[in-house]
Amino acid sequence: MSSPTIRAGDAAADGAVRGARPGAVFAVVATGVAMSNLDLFIVNVALPRIGERYAGASLSELSWVLNAYAVVFAALMVPAGGFADRTGPRRAYLLGLAVFTAASVACAVSPGVWSLMAARVVQAAGAALLIPSSLGLLLAATPPERRLPAVRGWTAVSGLAAALGPVAGGLLTQFDWRWVFLVNVPIGLAALAAGARLLPRPPARADGARPDLPGAALLTAGVAALALGVVKSDDWGWTSARVPGSLAAGAVLLALCAWRSARHPSPVVPPGLLRLPAFGPATVANILFAVAFAAMLLSAVLWCQQVWHWSALRTGLAISPGPLMVPGLAVGAAPLARRVGAGPLSFLGCVLFAAGIGWWMWRMEDGYAAGMLPGMLLTGVGVGLTLPTLIGAAVSAVPPRSFSTGSAVVTMARQVGTVLGVAMLVALLGAGDPGAISFDAGWLGTVLAAAAAALACLTLPRARRA
Repeated sequence: MSSPTIRAGDAAADGAVRGARPGAVFAVVATGVAMSNLDLFIVNVALPRIGERYAGASLSELSWVLNAYAVVFAALMVPAGGFADRTGPRRAYLLGLAVFTAASVACAVSPGVWSLMAARVVQAAGAALLIPSSLGLLLAATPPERRLPAVRGWTAVSGLAAALGPVAGGLLTQFDWRWVFLVNVPIGLAALAAGARLLPRPPARADGARPDLPGAALLTAGVAALALGVVKSDDWGWTSARVPGSLAAGAVLLALCAWRSARHPSPVVPPGLLRLPAFGPATVANILFAVAFAAMLLSAVLWCQQVWHWSALRTGLAISPGPLMVPGLAVGAAPLARRVGAGPLSFLGCVLFAAGIGWWMWRMEDGYAAGMLPGMLLTGVGVGLTLPTLIGAAVSAVPPRSFSTGSAVVTMARQVGTVLGVAMLVALLGAGDPGAISFDAGWLGTVLAAAAAALACLTLPRARRA
């Protein structure tokens, strides 16, 4: 498929699959989306407890429990979306569920931190299969006039998972951190059974070329090299050749990935998508906002558990008010997005998010009610206004025949931003005694990332009425 993202779909692709039940399809695909997102937020809360289990693991090493997942998730997202378009999103979704569920068992029984990272890589491969195919299935089962609300509902599931994840992670970690992975097993098996009966069978794209796996490997290595250089900058020192060497290697690998994507029939980063007026700016803004969001979440967990010495459960409850703002705003802000446009609304969300982090810098030491809670609510409103709006603006610009690939690029952008956000925070926090960690430096970097995302949001074009 030389340029699948700019080629219009046929009549069948433009309408809902005959006989599909959108409500049932939404319930099944929402389960997979919730699983993969819950896993991300649950593991954030459990990370300090995992560090206690694997004695001697530093924060920079533990960060790769998060980053190994996010890097592979990001790199395989587009090839997995292309695989779903070529073989059918139903097959890709069920395969992704099976891989994710089996890898969750491997994570739970990992004897060491490096084996846990390896299991997380496999888990990420399963998530990369199920996320783009889930949106492809939902859009294929939904009439065209209902697709934008369906996208916002799909995003709201991610927000709900973000809200429940910290609490669920804290509760499960009270028993044993391994339960944060084992909880996926019964949910995954139930979703597999329901999906085999209820999911529609959208037509596969017979003209699809094979995904560019070498390109995905270049993207994986490039993002990992950048993250490694940033994460280890405090340990190695910026005067060491290893830090600039890692950053330079990452830049070269990403440039090779871009060069290959411009020439491959099924590229890992489709240039045709990035040339769509709304898609490119929304993708850039997604990356930058994900940097800020990932740094915010991890910093809140570390503050609660390492400065206030709270339990994992109390930490999860403390974090949850912000994410709880997201699902309602994801759906409720849709009329406002149509009225004022995606650019101004997402810009406002970024500003509110930055204001929440600024509040932490000013008042965090005053305690939870006066310090963390107001900032957490502001960041929650910011995420609720920004994230669904950017995803909707990007995905709604994609032709129907490439829904899975388009949604994969959007999610890939968020995962790349997540990797860089975690790496940035770890580097800015520095090493040493937890009480001496420079949280203000980490929060300043988070504010700057949110400000950059706000500027990128202003480049979004005003959508035309359908």
